[in-house]
Order: sequence, then structure tokens, then C-alpha cells
Amino acid sequence: MFKRIAFGLVCAVAAAGALAVDLTHVDKVIAMKDGSTLYIFKDGKMAMEDKLGRTTLMKPGHVMDTKDGKQVIMIGNELAHLDWIRKSELGGK
Repeated sequence: MFKRIAFGLVCAVAAAGALAVDLTHVDKVIAMKDGSTLYIFKDGKMAMEDKLGRTTLMKPGHVMDTKDGKQVIMIGNELAHLDWIRKSELGGK
């Protein structure tokens, strides 16, 4: 019985560590021309948030215009990562 409880605790601690959110993974936040926001993570992948603050699906390779007139090509699509960060910042809502 003790072994099962100990094993359950070890699994719970490992799962909690794997799900921990580290907000330092966001390298840059760029305002886009249409009012949306682009998040660039330190690994180079990106995620998009629309002007209403909802996580938005973008296809890799999509060309987007920044507010200052530059163009950025979408690399990756980290929807889950951005959604997890947003929910963590909002207290799980």
C-alpha cells in the first residue's frame, strides 16, 4: 500500500513540474497592423493573439505585417503554449 501511495506522489510531482508555466519563454511581443499580437518564443516558434485577445490559428509560412511596416513570416504555431500562458496569467479562467 505504501509503495502505491509513494508512486502516486512521485507521478503527481513529475506531472506538476511538466505542466509548470515559465513566462520567460516569450522572447518578443510584436504589435501587428490589424491590431493582433505576435508572440515569439525563445526557441523561434510563434503564436498569434487576435485584437480581442483570443489565441488565433496561423499557418506556418504566413506573411504578416507589423505595426511599424515590417513583414514577419510565421514559424511554427504554438497555440497550446500561448493558450496555457494566457490561462495562467488569468488565474485559470
